[in-house]
Amino acid sequence: MTTVRNVTLAVLLVAAGLTAGLIVSGRMRATAAADQAAAPAAPAASAAPAASAASRPARPDAAPVATAGADFTRVAELTTGAVTNIASLQVVRRTASPFANDPFFQYFFGDADQMFGSRNRYESSLGSGVVISSDGYVLTNSHVVGEGEVEVTVGMADKRELRAKVIGVDPATDLALLKVDAVGLPTIPWGDSAKLKVAEWVLAIGNPFQLSSTVTLGIVSALGRANVGIAAYEDFIQTDAAINPGNSGGALINARGELVGINTAIFSQSGGYQGIGFAVPSNLARRVVDDLTKYGVVRRGSIGYFEASPLTSSVASELRAPSSDGLVVMRISQRSAAYEAGLRPGDVILSLNSRAITDAAAFMRTIADARVGSAVTLEILREARRQTLQVAVQQEPARQRGR
Repeated sequence: MTTVRNVTLAVLLVAAGLTAGLIVSGRMRATAAADQAAAPAAPAASAAPAASAASRPARPDAAPVATAGADFTRVAELTTGAVTNIASLQVVRRTASPFANDPFFQYFFGDADQMFGSRNRYESSLGSGVVISSDGYVLTNSHVVGEGEVEVTVGMADKRELRAKVIGVDPATDLALLKVDAVGLPTIPWGDSAKLKVAEWVLAIGNPFQLSSTVTLGIVSALGRANVGIAAYEDFIQTDAAINPGNSGGALINARGELVGINTAIFSQSGGYQGIGFAVPSNLARRVVDDLTKYGVVRRGSIGYFEASPLTSSVASELRAPSSDGLVVMRISQRSAAYEAGLRPGDVILSLNSRAITDAAAFMRTIADARVGSAVTLEILREARRQTLQVAVQQEPARQRGR
């Protein structure tokens, strides 16, 4: 019995030891895993961590990891010298008549300017610009330059102030091209705005509140923004990089130090920064620059003047349209190419070049980008019957501006 008891006791002691060892080992593995999860991520090796992280294949069992703390000091150092300060002095002719806006006076006495005369008034505006060529071409916003008789001065990063010639303006995109008499200027290389991705890091460089060479950092919040009421041709990059009054016309830079946009406007209820800024994409800006350089105006396609409103579900049901996608023609000029092709008020435009119309702004951009002299195909619905129209694309009327 003693022998059996001793053997049993020995077995129990060995089993207890093994159990304790497993428990301790398990705790050590759990602690090591927790320490590994809590450890900070290793810093990125390059100045553009977003790009390098995107190039790595994602593990199916791991969530994507956002890399923060990117070093943009080198990017800012290479690009701030090409961002300028723009000062514009505009001559505005005002009538001296106290009855200038009185329709009753104008009905009985005619033009008040002839009776009371007029006087000149000077209005100034400040903004930013981007040097896009070493021989002195500067890109900015048209609302910074102003209209009519203007005197524009470009303040360079090296403190020089140079008088600028207005090569041309494009109010539709809110862009203007200037030329200063200088050579060897620092520039920013063009980037491809079509390759931008939402949440990509960008820098906004400009002169807010006359604070020269201000750099702010943010991300691309959205792409292809339209219907925001800033310009006639809208295809904006939205960013949360801080943009304030005076930043208009400044540069939007990606992590590679390339110009991907021209800062244009902010959405604000207070007049200050609220995290919503808009920039004209670089690909659109390059096209505007090319046309302004060659022709002094931007050549856009047009099918003539007409007004249309988006199709709602109730109107679609009333007109027996297949869906609520499309535009209802409200009025149209009889001298327009669209009218000559057969488009009439009350028609529902269903598609353009076989693409369904889901957005009025995209429809107008497609027309504007069409080659002058070509034709576009409109599929319309009239009295519940589908028709196809071939509409000639004409050059959109534009006023020249260049001195």
